[in-house]
Parts: sequence; structure tokens; C-alpha cells
Amino acid sequence: QVQLVESGGRLVQAGGSLRLSCAASGRTYAMGWFRQAPGKERVFVAAISWSGGSTLYADSVKGRFTISRDNAKNTVYLQIHSLKPEDTAVYYCAASTRDVVARVEYNYRYWGQGTQVTVSS
Repeated sequence: QVQLVESGGRLVQAGGSLRLSCAASGRTYAMGWFRQAPGKERVFVAAISWSGGSTLYADSVKGRFTISRDNAKNTVYLQIHSLKPEDTAVYYCAASTRDVVARVEYNYRYWGQGTQVTVSS
């Protein structure tokens, strides 16, 4: 079993920046970030292939969020700029058993517990 631990979530003012981290216990392939706002369904945010050569972003975050990874550290990052109140959510890291980036949850077998991001305005 792969274990994933997210960190970095905090309260931040609108327009601010934040970096989320996802530390994995073992080998991972494609990785994704999802988020779930209060009262809403969990939705796709970003994904990255093992090499970092392929990335996907939700339209709502493209240009503001950057997904990256450091395989030597078994860690995936989500760099966020220009935060908006609508970015407020629990952010979840997910790992696939295949090196295929996708927007759908079924692509990912392992999930972290989430980290809370709250954006005030």
C-alpha cells in the first residue's frame, strides 16, 4: 500500500500564494490533486506523469496553479498563486498505479487524507 500525506494547507488572504506538498511512502506513477469545497463534490485540480512531462489542469486553476514533483523525495507539489475564495477546499493528493494522467478519480488508487486551504477575502 502506498501512503500519501498532504501538507501545507493554511488560511491565506485572497491574492496570496501557497505551496502544498504530498509525500508518498513508495513508488508512484501518475499523481493527481483533487479538491472538495464545503457542500460540493470532489473535483479534479491537476495531474502529472512520473517524469513530469505530461500535466493536466482544471480550467479553473490553469495559469494560477503549477503541479510538479521531485521523485528523489517521493513528493508532489502544488504551487498556487493568486488564490481566490472559491479555492477554499480540502485538497487531496492521489496516486495512480499507471503512468497515465487523467481527470477522473478512478485513475487513482491511493489517496491522502487531505489538507485544508482556506482563502479569505
